Amino acid sequence: MSSLLIALALVLFIVLAYLLHPLVWLIASLCFSPLARLPSPPSPSFLLGNLAAIADQENNDVITSWTRTYGSTFTYRGFIGGRRLLTTDPTALNYILGHAYDYPKPEFVRASLSAMVAGEDGLLTVEGDIHRRQNQAFTAPHIRSLVPIFVEKATELRDLLCTVVDAPVAPPSPPPPLASRTPRSPVIDSFAILRSLDPVRPKSPMNATFLNELPSSPGVVIDILSYLARATLDVIGSAGFGYTFNALAQPHPSDPINGPAPDNELASAFAVIFETARKFRVLSVFQSWFPLLRRYQPNGASIKAAQATIRRVGSALIDERLEDIGLASVGRTDARPRDLLSVLVSANDASGPSALSREEIASQISTFLAAGHETSASALTWTLYALARSPQEQGKLRAALLRLPDDASTDNVLTLPELDYVVRESLRLHAPVSSTMRVYAGAAPETVVPLSRGVRVRAPRPLLTWHAPAALAIFLSLDAAFGWSMALAVMLCAGVWKMRANPLLKGECTLDPAEWMVQDHVRLRRGDIITIPIQAINRDPEVWGEDAREFRPSRWLQPPPNTVSINGLYPRTLTFLNGSPINGNRACIGFRFAIAEIKVFLCVLLRSLEFSIDDDIVIEKRVNVVTRPFVASAPELGNQMPLRVRRVLS
Repeated sequence: MSSLLIALALVLFIVLAYLLHPLVWLIASLCFSPLARLPSPPSPSFLLGNLAAIADQENNDVITSWTRTYGSTFTYRGFIGGRRLLTTDPTALNYILGHAYDYPKPEFVRASLSAMVAGEDGLLTVEGDIHRRQNQAFTAPHIRSLVPIFVEKATELRDLLCTVVDAPVAPPSPPPPLASRTPRSPVIDSFAILRSLDPVRPKSPMNATFLNELPSSPGVVIDILSYLARATLDVIGSAGFGYTFNALAQPHPSDPINGPAPDNELASAFAVIFETARKFRVLSVFQSWFPLLRRYQPNGASIKAAQATIRRVGSALIDERLEDIGLASVGRTDARPRDLLSVLVSANDASGPSALSREEIASQISTFLAAGHETSASALTWTLYALARSPQEQGKLRAALLRLPDDASTDNVLTLPELDYVVRESLRLHAPVSSTMRVYAGAAPETVVPLSRGVRVRAPRPLLTWHAPAALAIFLSLDAAFGWSMALAVMLCAGVWKMRANPLLKGECTLDPAEWMVQDHVRLRRGDIITIPIQAINRDPEVWGEDAREFRPSRWLQPPPNTVSINGLYPRTLTFLNGSPINGNRACIGFRFAIAEIKVFLCVLLRSLEFSIDDDIVIEKRVNVVTRPFVASAPELGNQMPLRVRRVLS
């Protein structure tokens, strides 16, 4: 019997150790991580720390506030007080991103991305040599061969918008006019492709009603985000994996909310996965630290069905590419397919060391869509928003675009200085991905990250002070009077009270010069998490000056000298990150694709259409992987960008 009890106790201990080891590691890191010596802003919640403020960083500008108080390198609190390093120091960022194989994404981030893109073998989630083998489809010459697809879809979008502007359709059931209401211009709000395909999306005319109540001014109010989402969905389908979504070709419904949705099983599958991935819950925080909880997913059956659809369609697409490439190789077709998936398939020599498995290739289909669809739609939306808020800059760019001949070459468009400055400035101010995370996972248990601006570090204190002998004397006295168990209980209670009263543990950082010293490096232990605030770095006043938050494309005529310290893939910004071909390059390998797509769409749209926004509309940002806009006065209506659109007056 005793042997059985011992066995059961052992099993129970193993199970508890497996379930709770992340929590034990987190608590241990609180005590032993070098990050405990760095300053930290106050933590409003023991459970969630500063995570709520970080999640809303685009609207509360909390990182700018923190850096002014604590410097460019400090910590903030995560789950149950766990410390995370946050730095805007350019030297530290170049070092961390340049050693990507020692600083990969944290496991819980990769797990989340894996669930979103329906596979563990995509470019967003793999690391090391596997990632290196998958960088075959994004060469500059091949991206240029995709420009005709960009032009085709941009032209289709322009024509659709012109049709709406010329012959607007009013919402089916507008609210009755009020006596005090001034005349309104006709309003259209198109449906967003991914939202409209959500099978559990509630039917509601609220969005159209809201837009109908906007103040009157020339042009038609259009949710430009939804149109751009449809257009970029078509682009990535054709250019990424040779799949036709026909999102723009769908008939425009008379009721933009309740109208017919496109009948496309792959789009529907991605809609289920994206909508689930967008939702932030407290459960998500627990799932980050306790992987067993990831088995319990809201809408789990729908997600599994959607992933099965993606795998089935992806397998069929690979078979088609193999067949097309085979026919092209024997001269039975005129040309090889030019989509990115075809490049991966044709470059995949099964006998070579860099060969990709079928599962790895299939994962790129969902990866292309996840990384190349909403990011492009976000970048284009924020660029049009910036131009709508700056009519003078929009006029300058349009004049430059109209000077181009109708048969201008691709090089003439992509290298036009005025267009390049606008795109650079927009991507600096409105990065589609506002932050990312890394974790130290190198071979050494500890490492040192160099800094150029220095970091405040709490000065070391002696291990033994008068408190230790006093505590020992009190313990021995209590032991003699009441026994060791009572003495231990009293000392534990006193210890907890002392910890609660400790300003450092409470997050009250006074930064008393007598308690702090400045170092030119920061130490990390294996497992320490680093947050890289891309957007805050792009707007750093120390680099860009006091007008860093203003949209001013002309600054790129002569960028401030300090900007060379931001060694990004897209020079002088960190929007696309950076990396090293030797120590690991996790920068955005599709950045050429994105920039070419953005420039072509702007060229086609701005030559024919003018964009503006009403003064009383306040747009804020909602961040969950990608930065999306919403109207501050109506957040319940979801992501949207209501811009006024009209034809350019000749």
